[in-house]
Amino acid sequence: MSTGSINETQMVIITGMSGAGKTVAIQSFEDLGFFCVDNLPPTLLPKFLELMKESGNKMNKVALVMDLRGREFFDHLFKALDELAEKSWVTPKILFLDADDSTLVSRYKETRRSHPLAPSGLPLEGIKLERELLEELKGRAQLIYKTSSMKPRELREKILMEFSVNKKTIFTVNVMSFGFKYGLPIDADLVFDVRFLPNPHYIDHMRPKTGLDEEVSSYVLKWTETTKFLEKVTELLSFMLPHYKREGKSQLVIAIGCTGGQHRSVALAEYLGHFFQEDYHTKITHRDIERRKEKTK
Repeated sequence: MSTGSINETQMVIITGMSGAGKTVAIQSFEDLGFFCVDNLPPTLLPKFLELMKESGNKMNKVALVMDLRGREFFDHLFKALDELAEKSWVTPKILFLDADDSTLVSRYKETRRSHPLAPSGLPLEGIKLERELLEELKGRAQLIYKTSSMKPRELREKILMEFSVNKKTIFTVNVMSFGFKYGLPIDADLVFDVRFLPNPHYIDHMRPKTGLDEEVSSYVLKWTETTKFLEKVTELLSFMLPHYKREGKSQLVIAIGCTGGQHRSVALAEYLGHFFQEDYHTKITHRDIERRKEKTK
């Protein structure tokens, strides 16, 4: 088994209903040592990402508030989020704060503030419009906190528990080789069948070896169909992995199968595991590589 890892930047985008607790939330992230920016326009997010990357490890924990105070930029938010999801060096997470309408109205009355979407009207009118505008964004959030019955202290404690350093999870890409003759791996998320590639098993001096041997690996990788397969599968996975990561998966198991799990699948699992190790924490395992030895005992 081999592993690889990179340093990742943790980013939390705080959004949600006005009056649901975003001020308390951003203060909580400051307490956790996050670099915090309140009301960042989505159009500035790409430039902000450049600054983050140039800073090295100085900005490896970032919390941003994005809400309808910048509604003239709001149409750009989804485009910015899609671009952010493709960045392998940053782990984005959307925290959506919500509360029921009666609670929000009560909070506006207590503070004597007007709703940003109804500055001269009733707070409930602005709340209903805001809820409608934020519906799609809420659907993309990894975390949704209902703060209707929460006191500020309780919201702060919830955030501290969720985002403390010890709670940070690492997204792991586990690339596994296997043999179809021994059955599909029950824990595989994605399965690729490479039995269409030329098989070293039929070359006598390669038969006892495995895809870990340089001679076998070179043989498997030299064919045009192997090159084309790897081009297509790495392009597909490069697109998919950031989205799996954004949805909060802690690991993804990619299974590469050939007939016996000795030659082709082993060589390709090694290739893919090393291909992605610069951008992700990777593990390479070979489920059936010892099967032949067990049979000969």
